Amino acid sequence: MDTLKLQIRSHGSIWCSSFHSRFLPFSLCSRQRYVLGDSAMHQMAQSSVFLSGMGGLGIEIGRVVITAVTLHDTKQCDTWDLGSNFFIRKEDVLSQKKRVEAVCSRVAELNPYVHVDMSSSALDDNTDFSFLRKYQCVILTEARLCLQKRVNAFCHSQQPPIRFIGCDAYGICVRVFCDFGEEFEVSDPTGEEPKEIFIQSITQDNPGVVTCMDNQPHGLQTGQSVVFREVNGMVELNGTARQVSVLSPHSFAIGDTAQLQPYAHGGFFVLVKTPKTYRFETIERQLCDPQVLTPDFSKPEAPLQIHAAMLALDTFQEQHSRLPSIGCLQDAEVLLKLTEEAPVNTELVRCLSRTARGILPPLAAAVGGLASQETLKAVTGKFAPLQQWFYLDAIEVVRPLQSLSAEEFVPRGDRYDGLRACIGESMCLELHKLRVFMVGCGAIGCEMLKNFALLGVGLAKSSGEVCITDPDLIEKSNLNRQFLFRPHHIQKPKSTTAAEATCDINPDLQVDAHLNKVCPATESIYSDTFYSRLNLVVTALDNVEARRYVDSRCVSNQRPLLDSGTMGTKGHTEIIVPNLTESYNSHRDPPEEEIPFCTLKSFPSVIEHTIQWARDKFENAFTHKPSMYNTFWQTHSSAEVVLQRMQAGESLEGSFQVIKLLSRRPGQWEQCIAIARLKFEKYFKRKALQLLHSFPLDTRLKDGSLFWQSPKRPPAPIDFDLKDSLRILSDVKIPEYRPSEKVKTDETAKKPEQQKMPLSSEEEREAITQLLQAIASLQMSPLQFEKDDDSNGHMDFVASASALRARVYSIEPADRLKTKRIAGKIIPAIATATAAVAGLVALELIKVAGGYGFDSFKNCFFNLAIPVVVLTEPAPVKRTLIRDNIYYSIWDCWTVFGHEDFTLSDFMNTVREKYGIEPTMVVHGVKMLYVPVMPGHSKRLKLTMQKLIKPSVDRRYVDLTVSFAPEADGDEDLPGPPVRYYFSRDGETP
Repeated sequence: MDTLKLQIRSHGSIWCSSFHSRFLPFSLCSRQRYVLGDSAMHQMAQSSVFLSGMGGLGIEIGRVVITAVTLHDTKQCDTWDLGSNFFIRKEDVLSQKKRVEAVCSRVAELNPYVHVDMSSSALDDNTDFSFLRKYQCVILTEARLCLQKRVNAFCHSQQPPIRFIGCDAYGICVRVFCDFGEEFEVSDPTGEEPKEIFIQSITQDNPGVVTCMDNQPHGLQTGQSVVFREVNGMVELNGTARQVSVLSPHSFAIGDTAQLQPYAHGGFFVLVKTPKTYRFETIERQLCDPQVLTPDFSKPEAPLQIHAAMLALDTFQEQHSRLPSIGCLQDAEVLLKLTEEAPVNTELVRCLSRTARGILPPLAAAVGGLASQETLKAVTGKFAPLQQWFYLDAIEVVRPLQSLSAEEFVPRGDRYDGLRACIGESMCLELHKLRVFMVGCGAIGCEMLKNFALLGVGLAKSSGEVCITDPDLIEKSNLNRQFLFRPHHIQKPKSTTAAEATCDINPDLQVDAHLNKVCPATESIYSDTFYSRLNLVVTALDNVEARRYVDSRCVSNQRPLLDSGTMGTKGHTEIIVPNLTESYNSHRDPPEEEIPFCTLKSFPSVIEHTIQWARDKFENAFTHKPSMYNTFWQTHSSAEVVLQRMQAGESLEGSFQVIKLLSRRPGQWEQCIAIARLKFEKYFKRKALQLLHSFPLDTRLKDGSLFWQSPKRPPAPIDFDLKDSLRILSDVKIPEYRPSEKVKTDETAKKPEQQKMPLSSEEEREAITQLLQAIASLQMSPLQFEKDDDSNGHMDFVASASALRARVYSIEPADRLKTKRIAGKIIPAIATATAAVAGLVALELIKVAGGYGFDSFKNCFFNLAIPVVVLTEPAPVKRTLIRDNIYYSIWDCWTVFGHEDFTLSDFMNTVREKYGIEPTMVVHGVKMLYVPVMPGHSKRLKLTMQKLIKPSVDRRYVDLTVSFAPEADGDEDLPGPPVRYYFSRDGETP
């Protein structure tokens, strides 16, 4: 970082020279790299994986693994595979191609930098497993338990051990087993970036107690270690690590500090990440006393029950050389008898028996994402591995279907036979008839479309359809996690490209692709009529405000909404059902804290401050000023008129900034260099000199404490080094420095408004005349900050400026990757998490299509890094009592039909008579239509609603907020549900 200069560099795609030659370039894997880090990515580049089983579960794992992989399978493509393996096509079935041959080239397309082999050799009891020694990880799917035991035992016995993962999906139940050897060291169990926590005080005692500044929670656990930096007074602590003993959320003990110098001020500490060793046992040893992860605490006994049920299923296969027949009651009783010695859920066992031959594609996607993450852990040693079993069931999906006849589940010779074995023909038809609107076609959107294709969502030509919309184009950085896209799709629309790719998976799918943003401006397209035709809405968005808007439209139109999101290895899903659950807007996250203006301007303390400062400088110079210039000339097209008005003493908005911009515009490259040199002097030397002039290092506050103490850092001016390669700068004349303005320290202060232009001397007016005449016809081209184009210099500017400012304030600089993440507000993403959330959401989609009850639905939060998976019931809708037996919820909407002469008084009388409340206030958005205490509002009662609201021509209705008087005197007025007022009795525009 010391060699960074404020200059613009041109280069192509960035590569890490230390990485293996097959490794992804930076621009193709950046968001995943934010999750895993360089070390883990390097480890993956040197690893190889053996993956057996190219069914639905195997392909879910295979297409997410981004390391050299050998795909193994011995079966031929079958019609059945079309419903679970999204890389097998109808022509592969007709030509009786082997599954591994059909999918190998398509898996390889996902990542041209990863080597993909295939094998169709037999893998059975007679196989010599020594060929597995060249792999770092072995994954078995669709393998009998006896074979898994043998392969696992071989892998466990090797030195070093080969990491082993076994995955199985049988109908409504799935399992994952991990064995990474007797000692598996993990470099970073959580993947969380340690925060710098500033220190308020440290006692000189035994033990010494550290208190955090402003009672900031430290988030530590007893036994962890922290390292101290920049402590004043008790300097012996700096650079040392101390084990902590937590005393409170804001304080902890660090051992004996009695012999150290007294603490003065300042300093911070950072958690020290220490490697952790995990120990594993083989399948054979784990069968009787399994370590299981519990995903659903409403049924904590479920994992062990599924464990027992699936072991019984393994025994059934060994005894009968087959799985239980679909819908066969006799086989179900045989399976149930095999579980007699274990406490099991008999309903679960019977459902497992009936569906074991089938597959729920969303369930396979969900567990495939988790298993893929475990594969990455196995080859990188990053994140805490699963110990050792993970079980998940989807009994809530099939429980309401048990009364259906056996004929509902029998195969019909099409791609939906595997699904039909689980949910029956009638439910398959309900999925075909769905009309779904999905907003967003990025990472989650691609995964959802794949699930739609496998489930047959919306393919009934007479009634079904999947409508998708996304205004974005495909970027190179999308390719590593948005698996429907390929390099030749770059700069094509996401929605239309995703629609075409989805129809390749299932040609019968009806997909209507739009390029629109869903927002108030497009309500003429996505109108109430549009929503009225839908069965449900799915969001695949990356920002909260868009989610809130879509949620409000779903609530307004009584439509279910399926929401999900990811951030790195974390993911969440939320099911929103009319009249049953809360909506997305029922709960709000705390707003993101903004960095105070004075902190950015003068007192940065952490690297985020310098990066945001650099981003602001970029925006100001290359976006705001050119935009302001263009806006000025759009408003004032004639230079002569501008000059006349200014000479007349008129103050024109923006004139000072425009003339200042024109007068300083460079005309030659040397002038650009000179400007850059002067900017360097201003930002990295003179600003620091000014601060130290205003606040010398010994400055004290009124209470006697030092001004320059944590979190304030004193700056250190940088002298420009003329010995570097930029010799051309030696000719730039640098004006003598003189201290000037007072430094602002008020953190509540806002950025000052731009000053007006003073027009003084004749010489100035003449210069302005020449400038205006020469430049009035010139248009500037504002730049929008683009983080992903390494040839445009945007990130070079921000990274260099941030690093220089960090040096001024003795802040540890960030590398380019971290700078890009913070400046570009990049949300780390990885394909494992997106696959998992989409699978979980698609399971809920089946329940919505079936009209299931509240107890069937599940929300989920997971962190695949730890790993933690938590399934919970949605929050039930809150019902508010008005009086007596009158309740309302967010899903309620009262209606009033009016006409052209319908007055405000008529409206209030209708509400009173129809709903039994006494209206006290009527509000439309932020406009108060009627508030009794407001002057003149009583006269509004005679005005028509049409005149009060002034609706647009195409507006059929408005939603009004009506408050009502409570039963008890003295209580405040209460808001009721929205009252939808139609401007005509038939709901049509008058």
